[in-house]
Amino acid sequence: MVVPSLSLGALVGVALSGGFVYWEVGKYATPQVPATLFDERREVFAYTAGLFVGVPLAVALVLFLDSMANGALPGAAIFLVALLGGTEVAQWGLLRSRYWGHSESSPFYALGYRAAIGGILALAIVAQYLSGTGIGATGIALVLVQSAAILMLEVAGALLSLPPRPHTGRSGGGPFSGLLVGGFGFFLIGLGPLGGEAAAFGGAIVALLGGWLIYQRLRAMLATIPPPGAPPPAPPSERARTYRRTPAEAPGGPEAGGIAPLR
Repeated sequence: MVVPSLSLGALVGVALSGGFVYWEVGKYATPQVPATLFDERREVFAYTAGLFVGVPLAVALVLFLDSMANGALPGAAIFLVALLGGTEVAQWGLLRSRYWGHSESSPFYALGYRAAIGGILALAIVAQYLSGTGIGATGIALVLVQSAAILMLEVAGALLSLPPRPHTGRSGGGPFSGLLVGGFGFFLIGLGPLGGEAAAFGGAIVALLGGWLIYQRLRAMLATIPPPGAPPPAPPSERARTYRRTPAEAPGGPEAGGIAPLR
């Protein structure tokens, strides 16, 4: 038997997560770029794996929201830790697997993986709302904003939790940073059942904007990833030292203003 709430929740979750992968990850595939920067089959498999991994995490999310609604903050904290810790462990395992993790393209696979997890989490909160009573336009708008916020927290966390790579010029980041941002964002989303409608919309919007800003700041690293099989680019410090003036070519020398390769 098909449960309408689950079907509509799945429609929202797949539309959000699949749309993100198609639009954002697809920007780095041909014909948008000269050469695709990742293995497209592995990207599809990473997304599919994320759908399965997202199911137990969705249970933790629902229990977290129910605990918040009942004011059971210790229980909410336990389920939030389970949700965030499970997500970070799932990404850690993905990026250390032989199939997905041993290439420069692994950030793309992390994005697809976490986008799928976000889609399943969105399915959970939409289905939970639609299976209740008192369904209205305001409530539907709220769960849609919350779903978008969850997706942005997941994809931002996917990049934020990556360790910095030499050729990107990025510093900081890692699983601990991902846990902090995710914890704050999901706590804001959980304010809805605890603080009322205004707090629900305010928390979801802040979480959505925060996730979007973090993702926009980090997405530049994707363009620095070489296509599969190509050597990684040199670190910025090495590229900056590729050329320099030699003493004979310094201003006032016999070849003033010349530039020569580094020796």
